[in-house]
Amino acid sequence: MIKFLHYIFFILILLSAVKVRAQQDPHFSLYRYNMNVINPAYAGTNGNLEALFGIRSQWSGIQDGPETQNFNINSPLNKNMGAGFTIVNDEVFVLKETHLYADFSYKIQVAEDLNLYAGIKAGGTFLNISLSGLDIDNDPLFNQNVSKFNPNVGVGFYLKAENYYITLSAPGLISNDRFEKEGVTPVSGNENSHVFLGGGYDVALNDDFKLKPSILSKIVTGAPLSIDLTASAIYRDRLELGSNYRWDESITFFMIAGFSNNAFNFGYAYESTTTDIKTYNNGTHEIILKFRLN
Repeated sequence: MIKFLHYIFFILILLSAVKVRAQQDPHFSLYRYNMNVINPAYAGTNGNLEALFGIRSQWSGIQDGPETQNFNINSPLNKNMGAGFTIVNDEVFVLKETHLYADFSYKIQVAEDLNLYAGIKAGGTFLNISLSGLDIDNDPLFNQNVSKFNPNVGVGFYLKAENYYITLSAPGLISNDRFEKEGVTPVSGNENSHVFLGGGYDVALNDDFKLKPSILSKIVTGAPLSIDLTASAIYRDRLELGSNYRWDESITFFMIAGFSNNAFNFGYAYESTTTDIKTYNNGTHEIILKFRLN
């Protein structure tokens, strides 16, 4: 009985959080370093081979809270084409999703120092729901697992200049059914399309310091608009300190350190919710390791 009440309590917390967060896919605090996940046009735009490994532990202190691991790699193929690959593993409670996508981009030179990249993303999501893992006997609502693959495609555009960028993308255009309704089992739901629109600008203060403000908005059908406002200060392109405010949802403080002429970056972010769920958790932790090869 106590275990059953724990599950019900946790589900209620998730439902209240989803109402506020209104998102189905993972949302990273360090999105500027995880651009591959949301925009396929980003692949190869920096002219180097880049690889990133990230871990996000959401709502620390809540048992079976959301956990996300992601790996992405991208590189230019020639002077006009780029490619990338992304793996995102997302787990919460009895739900596990593994997203696998390949990215391709093509560069169109708009002006001498301005390029427009167009990209396409193709792949899909492996979905597993372990309802039997709840150990609730003789209840048709919790006695059947779900395992399926949902294919998807996405598109994106990335306008890049020396000191600014603009991003527009829809990483998943197909609205797949996340669950299937079989008998009396309530396993029906939709995976709505996400549209991301944002941009950033670098402001040089002197030879040592520069400011980097940016914004990212997310539009999901039938959900409130999500907006991230980010600002950071960078010292000699080696140390970055900043904060992020997700409108009516959370505030984040982060640090990025570069080593070996920025061939290796380490980043950490701490996110604190500003909603009622703050009472039940100790915040969200996010860590990234990023490598660059010329």
